[in-house]
Amino acid sequence: SAGNNNRINNQGAAAHHGLQQVMAVFQTLPAGKERSFLGRSRPARSSAPRAPAGDGGAEELIRGPEPARTKTQTDPPSVPICELYPNGVFPIGQECEYPVCQDGRSAVSRMTIEERRVLDKANEEVWNDFRQAAEAHRQVRSHVRSFLKPGLTMIEICERLEDCSRKLIKENGLDAGLAFPTGCSLNHCAAHYTPNAGDTTVLQYDDVCKIDFGTHINGRIIDCAFTVTFNPKYDKLLEAVRDATNTGIRNAGIDVRLCDVGEAIQEVMESYEVELDGKTYQVKPIRNLNGHSIGQYRIHAGKTVPIVKGGEATRMEEGEVYAIETFGSTGKGVVHDDMECSHYMKNFDVGHVPIRLPRAKHLLNVINENFGTLAFCRRWLDRLGESKYLMALKNLCDLGIVDPYPPLCDTKGCYTAQFEHTILLRPTCKEVVSRGDDY
Repeated sequence: SAGNNNRINNQGAAAHHGLQQVMAVFQTLPAGKERSFLGRSRPARSSAPRAPAGDGGAEELIRGPEPARTKTQTDPPSVPICELYPNGVFPIGQECEYPVCQDGRSAVSRMTIEERRVLDKANEEVWNDFRQAAEAHRQVRSHVRSFLKPGLTMIEICERLEDCSRKLIKENGLDAGLAFPTGCSLNHCAAHYTPNAGDTTVLQYDDVCKIDFGTHINGRIIDCAFTVTFNPKYDKLLEAVRDATNTGIRNAGIDVRLCDVGEAIQEVMESYEVELDGKTYQVKPIRNLNGHSIGQYRIHAGKTVPIVKGGEATRMEEGEVYAIETFGSTGKGVVHDDMECSHYMKNFDVGHVPIRLPRAKHLLNVINENFGTLAFCRRWLDRLGESKYLMALKNLCDLGIVDPYPPLCDTKGCYTAQFEHTILLRPTCKEVVSRGDDY
């Protein structure tokens, strides 16, 4: 009606006036302050990365305000994150402005475009799921660092980590839980190692251990990893990879070409050297390992983020989620399949495939009910009470329904390190949602 139209026009005028007032406040902020769409003034980020102890050259860490808690976490952690933040609002990660692309394209202005803010707000529920999973990841990895020491078996490390993670994420079928098996790859093994039942491997003082685990809420996956060492001789190796990962994060953004991110990562990684037992090694990026886009219930959603130059010129896009991860090595910088397989994942795109073996049909039902299209490992099948399933699992792999992901290794005797974060390419800014005080 005409009355409704007048009321809408009046409301629109009032909203426009309010927006003008808000923008006027933004314009009058003193130099050295950052303008935030949430209306809070924070110190501007320095263009030169800070390098506090153990950080390896990350950007200045600026995270959103901590939402109110009504409970405190126990030690060891056991209170679910959703109970720590009962209003359902979880801590925001590190928010960064978008970089200017090498070819001049820029998403920097998105920080001040009202339409982008509205779109950002419309996706708040999705961002909040990521933030809940990220807070669980931060608290779990803090706990892991507190007990990780030489002499523990790899099975004990993984089971303690996963037990804590299940509690904090409040595991609930496919709605909340572990996104993939705990990777604890050692030394020349770079990725995809988790112990199978009967594995007696013990963590040693001279080991380089990559802890790579994931959490999810409603299929919104946090993929985040760090490297643990006890011998300080590996410090430069870890510093190189941490710096390379942070470089990838800084260079990532809307309209950025994936190849440009890879080139920047390689340049930083190869600028480091590490001396081990009297021999000097240039730190090499592992060229056939990549970061990747993340989809709902899909850990690898189709795009890859190279860590060397020469990758695809495909651009990152608004609304995408990425795992930015880098791997550095003192070996050849190339990995190959090796050792016994432990990681498996149902093919996301597989259609109906006839299955003859009754045991294989049963196993597929177990996988669908408990993991869906998320990765799993043999230990998790054991935990569900499954037994004598290896032939059925092989049958599902042979049919292309399930894909095996064996450990990925460089040359024996070398050392590899990894650091990884999950980033959200929000309409208004880039959020390093898994960022913590540790890395």
